[in-house]
Amino acid sequence: MPNYGKPLTDVRLNDRFWNRFRETAVREGIPYQWKALNDQLPEDTEPSYCMRNFRIAAGKEQGKFGGFVFQDSDIYKWLEGVAFSLRWHPDPALEAIADGAIQAVADAQQPDGYLDTYYIIGGLDKRWTNLRDNHELYVAGHMIEAAVAYYQVTGKRALLDVATRFVDHIDSVIGPEEGKLRGYPGHPVIEMALMRLYAVTGDEKHLRLAKYFVDERGQRPNFFQQEDERNPNRFYWKDSPLRYRYYQAAQPVREQQDAEGHAVRAMYLYSGMADVARVTGDADLARACRTLWDSATRRRMYITGAVGSSEHGEAFTFDYDLPNDTVYGETCASIGLVFFAKRMLLMEQKGEYADVMERALYNGVISGMQLDGKKFFYVNPLEVVPEACEMDAHKRHVKPERQKWFGCACCPPNLIRMLTSLEEYIATEKGDAVYLNLYAGGEIRADGLALKVETNYPWEGEVRVEVTPDAPCRRTLALRVPGWCRAWTLKINGEAADIAPTDGYILIDRTWNPGDAVELTLDMTARWVRANPRVREDAGKLALQRGPVVYCLEEADNGAALHGVRVGQQARAEASWEPETLGGVVTLSTDGLREQEDGWDGALYDFRDAPAARPVKLRWIPYYAWANRGVGEMRVWIRG
Repeated sequence: MPNYGKPLTDVRLNDRFWNRFRETAVREGIPYQWKALNDQLPEDTEPSYCMRNFRIAAGKEQGKFGGFVFQDSDIYKWLEGVAFSLRWHPDPALEAIADGAIQAVADAQQPDGYLDTYYIIGGLDKRWTNLRDNHELYVAGHMIEAAVAYYQVTGKRALLDVATRFVDHIDSVIGPEEGKLRGYPGHPVIEMALMRLYAVTGDEKHLRLAKYFVDERGQRPNFFQQEDERNPNRFYWKDSPLRYRYYQAAQPVREQQDAEGHAVRAMYLYSGMADVARVTGDADLARACRTLWDSATRRRMYITGAVGSSEHGEAFTFDYDLPNDTVYGETCASIGLVFFAKRMLLMEQKGEYADVMERALYNGVISGMQLDGKKFFYVNPLEVVPEACEMDAHKRHVKPERQKWFGCACCPPNLIRMLTSLEEYIATEKGDAVYLNLYAGGEIRADGLALKVETNYPWEGEVRVEVTPDAPCRRTLALRVPGWCRAWTLKINGEAADIAPTDGYILIDRTWNPGDAVELTLDMTARWVRANPRVREDAGKLALQRGPVVYCLEEADNGAALHGVRVGQQARAEASWEPETLGGVVTLSTDGLREQEDGWDGALYDFRDAPAARPVKLRWIPYYAWANRGVGEMRVWIRG
């Protein structure tokens, strides 16, 4: 069996950057979303129907099912976020609310273990007739993930027992054995959920079922096609170029070469594949994961860590097709990319996986939530003109401001569970080595070794790690040198050390004694970024990045008509810490040119030299913080 890594979960974050987001998630986001799930937001907000559906399914209220077929999943993601928050932010009142929600879920469970309010209310005779589109296994997956998290944090088994009963029912209905449906989910998530359940229960049934779902996907004859022949299901993607690629089901997973189809489904599937490959030691499946990783991150990912470039199918398209103004870039897809990166890190401890994880977290993930925690982006564009969002049908999915809630509300609770579970991503352990994958202030405990991390990352590049072993011991401490960093210094107990990185990590192998300290200083100079020349939309353009943070221009600072702004690659960016701006950020200032719009006398086209341009000072803010100061234009990529 290969020497795979394992996550270090004995982590206590106390980080100046992340504390703000996490406290907002707990103090504002969780209560706000609980109101949303109970339809207690203002009338101009789309109703959720989520908890109402459970009361109807349990026979405690009369009515019809409301919302999408997967509406149940919203409470499960909310519960998972609550569970993670209770680990570092104990709150008996919130825990009591969660316990009540779990009881409401349990009350709706059927005698045979089945639990999905869409079918309980609408007709149990129709269950398991549309695995492709009706999300039964997706909803079950989110239930399992919530159950595992809540059990691990609180020790309470109520939801875990509900989930395992449902898994028993699923196993009795679906699988390769004679008499069972030889199917798999249209929307993956149950694969990685079952692997989390297996880690808790040790029940081989859970591992076997997860592996089955991975292995069966895309096999011939195609299950989804057979399912349509048995049932009157409408195939929405029949006349689309996506067809079964939308579901990552056109081929078996080991044959797939490109990240394709619905981006969230892809990220969830690949995460489950990586889990199964690691636990079973399946080298062929691991190779498939690497192939899909390379496709997604080296040819189909935005600079912000967004994935999924097309509104049609919320999907990947083709290599280097990365439009900035019609991008989909769903918040859930960036979160899914973080899931995938973490699992690839556990399989192979390489800095490139942590680089992508960091890129997504500091940009494409947290951009999805307003700084006050009460509004959210579903779509995360890299270029916005508000008038175009309103008048151009091809851009109507792009919003110039975050929304209070969504009928399809997958992103807000997903974001909450991501922020409250950051401890899961900070560090990993492999053999005798402890790897710091992300830099954040706090304390880490790793089998006889305590690490105290002090840093003001990502605004400053100094990272200090105080090492306290229970007793002097020889271990390896691995510090990541981010891919964006071109210069760094390392000191061990105040003495300069010269250690070349291996796979993106500086490996410090020594006998550690109480009081030892390591200091890593990363050069945080802001740098201009160019896209691969194959990216047509970014040809001749530049983006600005400082550390892991991608920057943008916003109308609030630079006026409208940002398409008329250009910069030179020689322009130097001056960094300034502004504690009163956007909750405290480093802003950047550069010289630029703005093309003059006057002198055209009403002409649309003219034979003339390049338009006159006047020098201007440009003010850049972190991309994640845009749209917090009113509606206006925004751009990441500027003409060079």
